[in-house]
Amino acid sequence: MSLSEGHRLAMLEPHSGKRRIVIDTDTFNEIDDQFAIVHALLSPERVTVEAIYAAPFVNETTCDPAEGMELSYQEILALLERLSIPHEGLVHRGVTRYVGREKRPVAAPAVDDLIARARRASPEDPLHVVAIAAISNVASALLTAPDIIDRIVVIWLGGHAIDWQHQAEFNLEQDIGGVQVLFDSGVPLVLVPCEGVTSILHSTVPEIERYVEPHGEIGRFLAMRFKGYCDDHTGWAKEIWDMGATAWVLDPVWAPSVLIPTPILTDDLHYAVDRSRHQIRYVYAVNRNPILRDFIGKLATYGHR
Repeated sequence: MSLSEGHRLAMLEPHSGKRRIVIDTDTFNEIDDQFAIVHALLSPERVTVEAIYAAPFVNETTCDPAEGMELSYQEILALLERLSIPHEGLVHRGVTRYVGREKRPVAAPAVDDLIARARRASPEDPLHVVAIAAISNVASALLTAPDIIDRIVVIWLGGHAIDWQHQAEFNLEQDIGGVQVLFDSGVPLVLVPCEGVTSILHSTVPEIERYVEPHGEIGRFLAMRFKGYCDDHTGWAKEIWDMGATAWVLDPVWAPSVLIPTPILTDDLHYAVDRSRHQIRYVYAVNRNPILRDFIGKLATYGHR
């Protein structure tokens, strides 16, 4: 399956209409996935969240990708419980291993659900896949069903700025082969980098205590996760950069972007440039203040219903 460049660029054109989205997330790995998920769920005027997929991860608290995925699945359920949103039919377990350098797809309920939803979409109304984790679920779907590339737009938060000295970033490092599948597939892609772009998306404990914690059970839960990330809050700010990916979907003005050739990810975690490659949309900045104001305003409205 291949797309014409014109078709791909048309699908990548920013617009302010309502979008259908799924969220692919390693929710328990960090604290920013929770904020991004809640922002999307509290924005029904801009997006319809059709599904949430638990993604694998390995960090110092886990022993393998399967454990990371299961912890993420349970964290998604904890979020939804505090928002009084039923999880049945909405949340799906993802893959338990990475696509890897062998580029082999992995079966999982999340992969099946993504393929089914993509095939029900259309090029005129594509499904937007907001991926804020290792790209293994999405890459498995693309390898299993390459026909879906004209029915989805992938918004992936991963890697660093295109001119950063390296691409040793958590989401990217988890599944290098999966990222290479994503970049080589031709799927319409919005790339949202971490360092050098969304790294401006910070908050602090005083801001969280003042504007998040007072707003219902979900506000207290988010504040608990935020404050629990670090023992010493003196002079401390924390990235919540996953919100950069949802920001582009909610309002592209919050995450301005340009078209660039798809980078080539080398095995030693650098980007190489080939200007003949198909184009992607590249987010080069985020407008932190309107993103946080919108999130806090919606959280306050929800918490005082």
